[in-house]
Amino acid sequence: MRVLIALSVSVSLGACVQANDAADTVARNTAKGVVNGVVAQRFPGVNAAPVTDCVIDNASRFEIFDIAKAGATGVTPETVETVTTIASRPETVQCISKNGLGLFL
Repeated sequence: MRVLIALSVSVSLGACVQANDAADTVARNTAKGVVNGVVAQRFPGVNAAPVTDCVIDNASRFEIFDIAKAGATGVTPETVETVTTIASRPETVQCISKNGLGLFL
């Protein structure tokens, strides 16, 4: 009986982890689209993809979900401010610099 309960709990926890991973993946992909658009609009002519990757990689989970909401509701000044704040963090600036975008800075 204990083995059955342990197996049931294990399967349930695994399903929760998979659901969270799926939600995180969807949020990250949606947020990437939003950030890419913000970068492209604010810095025309810059290859936005590497900058976007750096911003997403240095954003908190909360920030990613917040930015991802803009994919459904539209980009607001707050969204742009969040992206700009993340982009100005030392870790993000370093990432952008490493990706050969020093002239962007």
